[in-house]
Amino acid sequence: MNKTWKDVLQGQLPEDWAREIDNFEAQMLLRKQGKIEEKVFAETRLRRGTYGQRYDNGKRHDGIASQTLVYPTPSTKGPETLWDAPGMTRIKIPFGGMNPEQMRVMADLAEEYSDSICHVTTRQDIQLHYTHIEDAPSLFRRLAAVGITTKEACGNSVRNVTACPLAGVCHTESFDVTPYAKAIAFYLLGHPDTQDFGRKFKIAFSGCKHEACALVSMHDLGGIGVTKVVDGVTKRGFELYIGGGLGAVPHQAKLVEEFLPEEELLPYSRAVGRVFARLGEKKNRNKARVKFLIQKLGIEEFKKLVHAELASMPEDPSWRRYFDEIPKFEEKPAFAGVQLNGAKRPDGYDGWAATNVYRQRQSGFATVTVHLPLGDLSSDQMRKLADVTHRYASDHARLTVEQNVVLRWVPENKVPALYEELKRIGLGLGGAGTIVDVTSCPGTDTCKLGIASSRGLAGELRTRLAEKAANLDAAVQGLRIKVSGCFNSCGQHHVADLGFYGNSRNVGGYTVPHFQVMIGGKWRENGGSYALAIGSVPSRRIPDVVDRLTDRYVRERQGPESFQAFCARVGKKDLKAMLDDLTKVPPHQVAPEYYSDWGDPREFTIGDLGVGECAGEVVSLSDFGFTDAESKAFEAQLLLDDGHYKKAEALAYDAMLTAAKTLVQLQFLDVPNTPDAIVGEFRARFVEPKLFWHAQHHGQFANYLFARHADGPDVRYTRDTAAKLVEEANLFIDAAHQAHAKWRASLSVANVAAVPPTIAKDGLKPAAGTPDVLSPAGASADA
Repeated sequence: MNKTWKDVLQGQLPEDWAREIDNFEAQMLLRKQGKIEEKVFAETRLRRGTYGQRYDNGKRHDGIASQTLVYPTPSTKGPETLWDAPGMTRIKIPFGGMNPEQMRVMADLAEEYSDSICHVTTRQDIQLHYTHIEDAPSLFRRLAAVGITTKEACGNSVRNVTACPLAGVCHTESFDVTPYAKAIAFYLLGHPDTQDFGRKFKIAFSGCKHEACALVSMHDLGGIGVTKVVDGVTKRGFELYIGGGLGAVPHQAKLVEEFLPEEELLPYSRAVGRVFARLGEKKNRNKARVKFLIQKLGIEEFKKLVHAELASMPEDPSWRRYFDEIPKFEEKPAFAGVQLNGAKRPDGYDGWAATNVYRQRQSGFATVTVHLPLGDLSSDQMRKLADVTHRYASDHARLTVEQNVVLRWVPENKVPALYEELKRIGLGLGGAGTIVDVTSCPGTDTCKLGIASSRGLAGELRTRLAEKAANLDAAVQGLRIKVSGCFNSCGQHHVADLGFYGNSRNVGGYTVPHFQVMIGGKWRENGGSYALAIGSVPSRRIPDVVDRLTDRYVRERQGPESFQAFCARVGKKDLKAMLDDLTKVPPHQVAPEYYSDWGDPREFTIGDLGVGECAGEVVSLSDFGFTDAESKAFEAQLLLDDGHYKKAEALAYDAMLTAAKTLVQLQFLDVPNTPDAIVGEFRARFVEPKLFWHAQHHGQFANYLFARHADGPDVRYTRDTAAKLVEEANLFIDAAHQAHAKWRASLSVANVAAVPPTIAKDGLKPAAGTPDVLSPAGASADA
């Protein structure tokens, strides 16, 4: 029998990661059997980084009409999302840090499970497109074996934590923020207090306030490293910002703490998560980001709530484990730093080095940017780049939010040879961080929300600009262009000098692809200000928009005037007027090219638009809890069938504990995660009040848990003893569902104000000062 990756990697994965992947595999089987609701499974797979992709509803418009795509399996993996339809896998790379071993595995996965393309995103993730959900468990295990997870890469969760790619080597940083980004990423990963969000939550860290770094201003939570002298000692801390975000309604993050000592960062972030989970919007996902909660409450009131939470929330000593790793973090070079001095330079080197090489603060070392057009590199290129990273960069590579890769700790005298190597593998392009380095989201290539082809336009712009890059004015070379396929700003068009997002217009009965033109966004100062819209222009005329605006900037620029200052001085009205003629669309018979999009020969349509999975449905904690319990019981049955009686028995017991905890959390969200605490609270809150009670069998099903908890496992571990507990676990979970229904019914017998004060609404934290109780007013607000 052929070995699976589960067999091959046995014992090589972190135990908790391995268990979670096994659980997801069980949930896949349950979903195919129709035993998990598709909405719940959709959010479950999203939290594993397994995303939907364009056309996954089985429909594709051919430019004339919508055609049906036939897939072999009738099952679905979410609402209107077919099981066999290709999807996307998003892979979290905290602070963008990768080593050669991880890069080689990524190359293999892209080659074996995807289209052989590793796509670097604007949040330092890697995305693999055209993946099949059946391959997900193997893909997850292979990543986990090299320390990478997809957990919570999507869904209503804490997304990848980003950081400045120059952190630790930058000349102007306060200190290296890398270990802090790593600590918070893994501390909050799967943390119980971050599981009940109404929408996603993004975190970023910068070491400098004046540079772009990690674009703190546009994040839900962002920290800028600062120092402060206290009693003659220099202490590290963070200028902390909350409530930023782009999307259709962009918000600048607000300063919440001028100096948060480093040791308070992890508890503070947990308190923020608890406040957001308790008070954030859950019904209207368009208003569910934390920026809207802060807009509603005000930053001072939000700050008061966080401080109250810090004082009252249950102790969680686990943060110390992550914090204590911070001082141990050290990135070392394997080579001595040697300056380039008069070493011979190959042809083309000087132009490339001018944009792609950064001299580190450590003498004799450089950080080299590998420019990836549209953020893509092939499996073969990734594999060879891993070798280059080992030979030249001491195994230190990082992804950037501009969709590139940087190689750190390269001795300056080795940079020319590195340049030659990069050219040989097709990665020797210059122009990194210039107007040629256009950023783009996937757009209509793969995204269900894409309206216009962002990648098509970005590719056209970079081709045209690259052809004349050598003759561009220096002020224009330093501008940034960013393109999104829709208003959601995944391409970060709001912080670009020239930003574009896809939309459409109806002209003469035809739908014509357009892009909204955004001008004057501020990249520096961590995304210091957002661009302003000046009008929608047909997609085919956007290159002309770029030419006109940049030409006028060069002609009329006053001294060292920035593009933002130029736009403010000239004015939105005047700049819009100079583009008015470009907004006109010729009749279809005169210029049919206007009616198709860049890189797509089809007649343009928005018929392929689907329902996005950017955050997924809001699924209650109890739905997740019961699904988790059922998955464990199912997996216990599989273990039983395979003869693993001891493991089956332990997992069946765990399944009952999970179901019991799910019930307890309806009333006591912060129940300690220990068997004694769960069983005790379950007995007091559900069995003794006869909420967990069967009219005929009375407390029999509860006794299954009580007996196993009191007596421990039957150490004979025979098939019969294990099978008995597996069967009891399934009966217990069924009874838990009934108890949940009974509990919910008890809330609606009278009005909400009559809810007994000892019962908390599903998934909500008790009111401050009464740790086990939700006030009736709190229940009413969420009803």
